[in-house]
Amino acid sequence: MRMSLGPFLGAAVGLCLLSACVDPDGSTGLAASEAATESELGAATEEKSFEVWAVDQSNTNGLTYGGTVYIYNGQGLMGASGVNPAAAEVIDLGGETATLCFAQTGANPVRPHMLFFNAAHTHAVLSFVASGHVAIFDAETRAPVACLRSSPGADGARQAHAAVPAPDDSYILVANQNGKLLERIATDYAAGTFAWDHDATLDLTRCIAPSGDPCQFPHIRPDNAPICPIIDASGTYGFITLRGGGLFVVDPTATPIQIVGEYDATTVHGNGCGGVEAGGSMFIDSGGGTAANLDQFDLYRFPLTGYAATNAANTPPPEVVFTDASPDRDAHGTLLTKHAGSVWVLDRIRGVAEVFDVATNARTGTVDLKGPYSSDPAPDLMDMSPSGNRIFVTLRGPTPLSGDPHASVGSTPGVGVIHVTAHGRSGKLKAITPITNKDGSGVERADPHAIRVRRL
Repeated sequence: MRMSLGPFLGAAVGLCLLSACVDPDGSTGLAASEAATESELGAATEEKSFEVWAVDQSNTNGLTYGGTVYIYNGQGLMGASGVNPAAAEVIDLGGETATLCFAQTGANPVRPHMLFFNAAHTHAVLSFVASGHVAIFDAETRAPVACLRSSPGADGARQAHAAVPAPDDSYILVANQNGKLLERIATDYAAGTFAWDHDATLDLTRCIAPSGDPCQFPHIRPDNAPICPIIDASGTYGFITLRGGGLFVVDPTATPIQIVGEYDATTVHGNGCGGVEAGGSMFIDSGGGTAANLDQFDLYRFPLTGYAATNAANTPPPEVVFTDASPDRDAHGTLLTKHAGSVWVLDRIRGVAEVFDVATNARTGTVDLKGPYSSDPAPDLMDMSPSGNRIFVTLRGPTPLSGDPHASVGSTPGVGVIHVTAHGRSGKLKAITPITNKDGSGVERADPHAIRVRRL
């Protein structure tokens, strides 16, 4: 159901209009492009209709489960002067969604984490990282239509860190993080049927890789918690990032899911959570933010052909686009700009986006999101308006609920609005739409994480 903003169990959302912008890092060399920004701002008013869905991981106020989805009218986040004062719709995940999840699984949903839309944008798929639930919503009515819970895996643990719909809408690929399972849900959105395909499950602790090595083994892939499945546009391959380093390329449609490419922790570092397809390749990051690997910023470029179970390990080799293991680095979240010319990768610790050229792999600039409006934005994930003139980014809160606090503590929880300039090579923070959820003692619990644009 649709809900207006209004009072919401002690949680509230406001809009903060900003009259100035944060300048991008001077190293971009794009100051001359400022003369072109007025025409780009004008183009933003010609935007096709869309919505922005942002997810606050914190529990519904007064409960130990739930959370909140905020849905903004896209036009309310556009305009040359920042954002317009349009209230968000609110889905209280501690209400109808929790009721459905408890009825269908016997447990309440905890810690909403990642959100994706199916190919037709008729349904939203929301994963709960703490409890292992995957909830599916009718995007138009906002109503939950199904709730499933991932299987117990390693040491009885189960999570749903990310649940990614297939390009053809036939399944959802689920990264059961602490359970160390890759699971699949068969989907028929038109019929409203969603069911686990248990025969498809790949156990990442017990399987044997095509090379004959154990899937999980010290110094090869020491911790096979799957983080973010990334499916290519054709649906041929799924790229599975791993918490402890290494990566698998799988055939996501095989039963069981089949490994067709294996990479060790020396070749691909851990904690990757971001990937975009561009220039005939898949760009995938790896980051810091866990006790075993606090500081890391890597971007790899994988080919989209040449995978086979008969290949040797680390074949075909990825290109290392960029690597930086210096203190206070954490790559997390990627985006491809409108004309497929640039890849943006966020850094939660430094509060910046690094920008890379698709054609040359060169790092072309750094967009600094810090400034008078946020000294510590902790940008996490992002998505783009249909025109490509705006990027919307979740900014973490002071009490982060996922990711090592070293990486994800932020001072201004909410949705940042970035005006894209220089044809996707730079940008400026134009506004922050705050999200707040204070508990009974006045402590700010809001912790935005997932964000997606829904085209109408």
